Amino acid sequence: MLKIVIAALGVMLLTLPASARIVPFPSEFKAQSIDTNGTSLYVRVGGKGPAVLLLHGFGDSGDMWAPLAARLMKDHTVIVPDLRGMGLSAHPDTGYTKKNQALDIAGILDHLKIDKVDLVTHDIGNMVGYAFVAQYRDRVTRWAVIDAPLPGIGDWENIIRLPLLWHFNFRGPDMERLVAGRERIYLDRFWNELSANPKAIDEATRKHYSKLYARPRAMHDAFEQFAAFNQDATDNKEFVEKGGKVAMPVLALGAEKSFGAGQADVLRFVATDVTAGIIPGSGHWIMEENPDATIKLVTDFLAR
Repeated sequence: MLKIVIAALGVMLLTLPASARIVPFPSEFKAQSIDTNGTSLYVRVGGKGPAVLLLHGFGDSGDMWAPLAARLMKDHTVIVPDLRGMGLSAHPDTGYTKKNQALDIAGILDHLKIDKVDLVTHDIGNMVGYAFVAQYRDRVTRWAVIDAPLPGIGDWENIIRLPLLWHFNFRGPDMERLVAGRERIYLDRFWNELSANPKAIDEATRKHYSKLYARPRAMHDAFEQFAAFNQDATDNKEFVEKGGKVAMPVLALGAEKSFGAGQADVLRFVATDVTAGIIPGSGHWIMEENPDATIKLVTDFLAR
């Protein structure tokens, strides 16, 4: 039986101070654990109107989207899950290919009796998002995809060789032993090196996510997201070869100090209707570094 709780409770359980940059979702949002595809995902739902689904990435959880969700709920039904093995979702042993996680998302929408959605994704959320749109093309009306590559697509073979992305292959029992109890140190590396201004990711934000990723099996499952990349690359190539490019309007947003215009270059390999955009003055952590610009770019796109 599903247990319904207000989304703010999840934040309260993390005992963050009132001044934290991480803010609770509006009280109108409800959160529930939804059984889907052999696991259970923690999902926040609020607002009324056409549905929009927000997918987070590594180093975050669905909590990153609270400011955008508060804006979108005025004229949308907003759905914000934590991905498999991340945030407050369950930790299954397997199933971390993005093709399979797309089935997680389809199950959530089926449970909520929602047929079509607009889609907004970031980081690993981009990869789950592409697997979803490739398999359920009729269920996505628009897709805003933000600052991360797609395995196997475009210049992927050179991207994965970048020294900055050494973490793609950092996993295994010994690596987990090294990180255990030191999750904050590991995550600080991402916030500091992949941001335009590390001070934009404040102390409360760092504590919030460090606590989530220190939960049992959380870092192991985060590593599993990366371990699946080789299979994800194979799956993505097959999506394009067999199904061709997706046709819904796509907004490809690169952070100015991260993927930049390269985000649109990647998406043009898998989509026919791509509009490029830049989130100014931001590194990879767009909702922490420049939430106002991110929200405006996304909401303007969804309003077209």
